[in-house]
Amino acid sequence: MNVIVSSPKLVVQVHEALVSEMAQGRLKPGDRIIQEQVAEQLGVSRQPVQQALLLLRNQGVLQDAPGRGLIVAPLDPQYVRNMFDIRAMLEGLAFRRAAETNSECARKLAPSLIERGRKTSESGSVAEMISADVAFHSLIHDLSRNPLIGSAMEAQWVYTQRVMGDVLQQDEAPHAIWAQHEEMLQAVMAGQGDRAERLAREHVTRAATIVIERLSNTATGGAAPWRRAAAPASAFGC
Repeated sequence: MNVIVSSPKLVVQVHEALVSEMAQGRLKPGDRIIQEQVAEQLGVSRQPVQQALLLLRNQGVLQDAPGRGLIVAPLDPQYVRNMFDIRAMLEGLAFRRAAETNSECARKLAPSLIERGRKTSESGSVAEMISADVAFHSLIHDLSRNPLIGSAMEAQWVYTQRVMGDVLQQDEAPHAIWAQHEEMLQAVMAGQGDRAERLAREHVTRAATIVIERLSNTATGGAAPWRRAAAPASAFGC
């Protein structure tokens, strides 16, 4: 057996700390990530930091920059659009199924999460607001009784946190988001599957429209050397 040289828990903690810094806007697109500084600030060795940075690069939130190591990647409007397209479908399905199969549990469990969300909105803490938002949506995913929804959403979770932080700080007011959440929940608790699905999709697409428009308007004319390469139109070159 090989000697364990780095605790997986440490890697996860470093990874989560860096994602949180990006989501809260403390690490901005283009900021250089220096491994030694991260290790010193978090009080860990360089090895878990190195592993966390490689993972974040693979997840698309850090990128290589010629001669500069790793930097925080800019949010890519097309990638965000694709991500929101998938999320709108999955959230719509989750809210529909929760309304159809678990409205009673929703009445017992979800109102406290709405209250928590409203309180975090007043706190002004982006980290707390993201945590409350995730808790609410995760409960609905569980109530849908379709475990594949949560696992499918998790695949984009790191990038999603960055976008959520961006939206909360620059676009929609937190109290407006929770007003939408409450309306979605009311449909679930009433067992109104069609309405719950429609409201959930509208909730996601509203945020998508706002953030994509802003990102597109602020994008520079020439792509920076570290910007994500554009995907081909299709696998067949069409």
